[in-house]
Amino acid sequence: MKRFTDEELLSLLNDTESDRAERKESFNGDVPKKARQAICAFSNDLPGSNQPGVLFIGASDNGDPSGLDITDQLLLSLADIKTDGNILPLPVLTVEKRTLKGAGMALVTVMPSDMPPVKYDGRIWIRTGPRRSIANEQEERILNEKRRFKNLPFDLYPVPTASLSDLSRTIFENEYLPSAFASDVLEANGRSYEERLASCKMITSPDETTPTVLGLIAIGKNPQDFLQGAYVQFLRIAGTELADPVIDEENIGGSVVELLRRTEEKLKAHNRSAVDIISAATHRIDQPYPLPAIQQILYNAVLHRTYERTNAPIRVYWFNDRIEIASPGGPYGNVTAENFGRPGITDYRNPNIGVVLKTFGYIQAFGRGIATARRALEQNGNPALEFVVNESTVLCVLRKTL
Repeated sequence: MKRFTDEELLSLLNDTESDRAERKESFNGDVPKKARQAICAFSNDLPGSNQPGVLFIGASDNGDPSGLDITDQLLLSLADIKTDGNILPLPVLTVEKRTLKGAGMALVTVMPSDMPPVKYDGRIWIRTGPRRSIANEQEERILNEKRRFKNLPFDLYPVPTASLSDLSRTIFENEYLPSAFASDVLEANGRSYEERLASCKMITSPDETTPTVLGLIAIGKNPQDFLQGAYVQFLRIAGTELADPVIDEENIGGSVVELLRRTEEKLKAHNRSAVDIISAATHRIDQPYPLPAIQQILYNAVLHRTYERTNAPIRVYWFNDRIEIASPGGPYGNVTAENFGRPGITDYRNPNIGVVLKTFGYIQAFGRGIATARRALEQNGNPALEFVVNESTVLCVLRKTL
C-alpha cells in the first residue's frame, strides 16, 4: 500500500480536485455519506490511473487547513468505512493523521479495486476529474471489462462446464437485484440480463456468459453439480464420540440462501428450549446454545472455506455436549493459526461471496462474526468458543451450557 510523501500530498492539496483527490472541511452533516461516495469512486478508478486516491478530512476547497481537530474517534469512524458493509466489495484503504501546512488532517488513501464495479448503497460511483457521479451503462461496461484483466480471487473464476441456463434468473431478478441495487437505479436501468449478471460478477462478461464460481454459489440451480464440496454435512450424534449412534443426518445443498436456510432449520429443530417456571418469579427460557452464535460460526464457515481443489463439505456435527463446525481450508492471508480469532485480524479468501452474504442479509458488517458469537455464548452461560486451526481445516467448537 503506497504511503504518500508530504511533497506528494501537498501537490494533491494545492492542485484542483481531480479523480485522485477530494477535500472535506469536517466530518459532519452529510460528509460521511459523501466520503463513502468518494471512496467508492476512487476504488472504481474509471480513468484507469492505477494510482491511489486520497480523501482529505480537515482541508478547505482551496487546500488550506480548516482547523478541524483530528481526534481518535474521527480516525476510528473513518476506518470503520472499510468494514461496515456499505461499500462492496470491501475497499482497500488506510487511515492516518498527517501534519500538512502546519495543521493536522485525516487522510483516507484508497487503492483501485481489483474487482470493479464497486458499489456504495447500491450505486456504482465513479469520478472523472472533479466530477463524482453514478456510472451510466457505458461506464459500467468499462468497469466490467477492467475486471477481466486483473488477478482475480477464486470466487470469480469462470466455470467452463457451466452455462447461463445453470443460473436461476428468478432468484437473481426477484431476490438478489432488489437487495444489491437501489430501487431508483433499477428503475432507470436499461441493461440486459447478461449485463446485469456481469455487473454482479455472476458471469465473466456480457459477451462471455460463462458462470463464475460466485454465480453458481449465489444463484445456481444445482451448484453441487460443478462445486462438489459446496454443501453442508449435518450429523446429530447421540453421544460424545463420532462412533456413537447417528439419530439425524442430511447433506444440505443448493444455492447459498437455500443451503443456509435449510441448515438453520436443522439447527433450530435440535436446539430445543427448556422453560424454567420454578427457580424464579417469572419463567425463564433456556437454550443449550444461543442461535446467533451458531449462525455466525456457520456464516463464517461458508464465507471463509476454500472451494478450490476440494470436495470436502462444511461439517456440522452436533454431539450431546458440543457442536463442531469444520470448514475446509486453513487460515488465509493476514490470518494465521497463531492470531486466529483475535479482534481486528481478518482477511477474505472469498471476498465476493462476502458481498453476496451481505446482500442477502446474512452479514451486517464484516469482521465481527466471532466477536458476536463469543458475546452470545457468554450471555447464555456457555463455555468460551474454541478453535482448532491447521493448514487444511478450521474447526470451531461450541460447548453446551453447564
